[in-house]
Amino acid sequence: VQLVESGGGSVQVGGSLRLSCVVPGFTGDDYGVAWFRQAPGKEREGVSCITSLEGVEDYSNSVKGRFTTSRDIDKNTVYLHMSSLKPEDTAFYYCAAMTEYSACSFEATGFPYWGQGTLVTISS
Repeated sequence: VQLVESGGGSVQVGGSLRLSCVVPGFTGDDYGVAWFRQAPGKEREGVSCITSLEGVEDYSNSVKGRFTTSRDIDKNTVYLHMSSLKPEDTAFYYCAAMTEYSACSFEATGFPYWGQGTLVTISS
């Protein structure tokens, strides 16, 4: 299963972007999704997650209060809404999915399904 991401681009500091992640092959709310990012020369970082079934959300401290995640069950799509963007948010952003994601975790090895990544660039 290949997740399909979109919505990346270049915005100025303080701007907003919405990333989308289409999760084909799943139904309803039986999967959870996490968003990761990786900047050049830096380690991959988990930034947001939404669990399967109940849709509990969680965020890393670096984005809490600025990013939110939501899902459209009918469209099998999860969104990452990013606001008050900073230069340090510049990175490739990836979504990852798994079933039975009952508690948020940013352990990347636990996710069997990934998107191709979308580049977000924040300019000052």
